[in-house]
Amino acid sequence: MRRYAYGLVALVLVGAGLSGCGLKSGSPMADDVLPGSVGRGQPLKGASLTVTSKSFSESIVLGHMIGLVFKAAGAEVLDRTNLPGSISGREAIVKGDADAIYEYTGTAWITYQGNQKPVVDPQAQWRAVRDTDVRNGVTWLPQSTLNNTYTLAINKRNNARYRLRTLSDVAELARKDPSAVTLCVENEFASREDGLPGMQKAYGMSIPAANIRKMDAGIIYTQVAESGACLLGEAYTTDGRIEAMDLDTLADDKRFFPNYNAAPSLHSATYEKYPAIAGLLNPLSARLNTAVARELNARVDVGGEDPHEVAKEWLVEEGFIREG
Repeated sequence: MRRYAYGLVALVLVGAGLSGCGLKSGSPMADDVLPGSVGRGQPLKGASLTVTSKSFSESIVLGHMIGLVFKAAGAEVLDRTNLPGSISGREAIVKGDADAIYEYTGTAWITYQGNQKPVVDPQAQWRAVRDTDVRNGVTWLPQSTLNNTYTLAINKRNNARYRLRTLSDVAELARKDPSAVTLCVENEFASREDGLPGMQKAYGMSIPAANIRKMDAGIIYTQVAESGACLLGEAYTTDGRIEAMDLDTLADDKRFFPNYNAAPSLHSATYEKYPAIAGLLNPLSARLNTAVARELNARVDVGGEDPHEVAKEWLVEEGFIREG
């Protein structure tokens, strides 16, 4: 399941396999890296820290960024990235089996904290997540503008004809020409209230059931790009295939979909012991945005590059760290 957030599927999957999720495995980060614009004076010298992530490319890249910054700041770092599902990494942070992860505010707000409705304002949602998680022994640092949420995609050739810019435009097209709007989605998106059913309600959109095709996420991008089974397809705003396949994405002008802003989530006891972590990761989060994520994700998912090397090269290029 590509969407790392919520629902019984994720809870059952991880609940069944948490003991075997890899928390006792991992490997030391052996990179020879030095402070750049962050980590000067090596404030983490002598610390032994564990970083984790979920199992999709973006999360792995972000997890390695944390680890490399910690390493440059003097820490010994254990790499336990690439855990299955969302709950594995969350439990590792709560229990102190891992010290840091880039987590998503929407995932925390809805899945971990049990809320039904997202908070429309991204900063307000982050504050709500941060304040609630204090009691769980989890500390949130400021979020990035990197927002990996849902969108609909269309290839640029087709959009030259339809000129769709927003989801409201899709609703209008569906009213005027119902046969024109064909949609490819994943099974989960097709049934969840924060997915297709809720989107149609929010936008007054009526797409005939015969025009909705269900398939795996990777196939959706290909079908949209090649004008195959669908005009439009479910997509994720930071997916590297959007630009690689020359797709347009449509704005959620009614702000229906939850915000999934990435922010460092820390085991609170770790942060209390090493408060310098904020000074290391806050500049990194300030630089991360949706466009950067698309570029880095494309290097991994389209170009086949190693997530660790992508993370390191970007950190070096941005001046956050230096190679030793």
